Amino acid sequence: MRDVEHIRSLAELVVRLGANVQPGQIVVVSSEPGKEPLTRAIAEAAYRQGALFVDLRVFDLHLKRARALHADPETLGFVPPWYGEQVRAWGDHRCARIALSGPGDPHIMDGVDPKLLGRDMLPRVRESNQVVNERTTNWSVVPCPTRDWALLVHPERDPAAALEQLWSEIAHICRLDEPDPVAAWRARLDTLTGMCGKLNALELDRLRFEGPGTNLIIGLLPGSRWLAAQMSTVDGIVHVPNLPTEEVFTTPDPARTEGVVTATKPLELTGTTITGLRVRFAGGEAVEIEADQGAPALRSLTAQDAGGRRLGEVALVDRESRIGQLGTVFYDTLLDENAASHIALGQGFDFGVEDDEARARVNSSNIHVDFMIGSSQIAVTGVSSHGDEIPLLRDGGWVL
Repeated sequence: MRDVEHIRSLAELVVRLGANVQPGQIVVVSSEPGKEPLTRAIAEAAYRQGALFVDLRVFDLHLKRARALHADPETLGFVPPWYGEQVRAWGDHRCARIALSGPGDPHIMDGVDPKLLGRDMLPRVRESNQVVNERTTNWSVVPCPTRDWALLVHPERDPAAALEQLWSEIAHICRLDEPDPVAAWRARLDTLTGMCGKLNALELDRLRFEGPGTNLIIGLLPGSRWLAAQMSTVDGIVHVPNLPTEEVFTTPDPARTEGVVTATKPLELTGTTITGLRVRFAGGEAVEIEADQGAPALRSLTAQDAGGRRLGEVALVDRESRIGQLGTVFYDTLLDENAASHIALGQGFDFGVEDDEARARVNSSNIHVDFMIGSSQIAVTGVSSHGDEIPLLRDGGWVL
């Protein structure tokens, strides 16, 4: 019954540390069919923590598939206004939010035109980005293993063994195997926060990524600050938006990305798996998006608005990441992005820039799509405004 123990432990972790649910809060849980055990455990943990009400929101990707196959293609960009109104209400009422990641049905979009999938943003809504930047809710995302996801990650195993293996890996990378997972995470977050302090002291102007298929320069904004995924709401509620988290990140200048980059891991994009992704940037814009598989989905999604092909985030991950050490490809961005350095097309983080004038230049978009570009073969170098070069990552490890 190890799965039952892991479910209870993960629910407690995301409620107590991840979202840090406060007594009297409404807790919004976003889930999918097939994730009921963890969803219910989170509700129990939230009420024990003093939640006023737990509100469940379920999104079924079968409906997204039906829309892509049968709806008028010209209507796929439509989002009912109450979707955004609900998200705004969560921010206005200072709700806690918890979302469950992991592909519940990895093959649900097989045979669907990826261009059509890219035009339908749901379950994403632009108001989510706005609420994140306004920091009006304490929120967190955690993985939720399912049988079909387990078979995608471990196809060589039978269903029961695959699910057991996936749960074992999730327990390890979420530090559920520690005597006190909350204390273990606080120690890791202290380490990541300390690295942010070192990076901020360098006052970098830009970053250079070099390695197989990659020669990329990413400019930073004046006042760009390095952050770990331990944040505070405007009301002072400290929370951890991603569990697990192994990254330090900052907000780049959307006009100063140049060169080519090759993804080092597959990207799962609402039912479409993109492999062999290659992107060329000029003048800050992704002017070419190619891939061995799935490129039309990303091209279509990034065409949603003017900021969709510019960067909103750059993050560094070192080889101490438990996820990276496993060497497992999870086909889930929450996990895979915390195994390797990554960049994100779309919305940037206002709170990652201290300079008021520069903050007005943060990239704005309805989307935020992370993809992984780091590995032990990718060297990352920081460059100061005076042209001084500072090695940051070599062979996957910090050299600061």
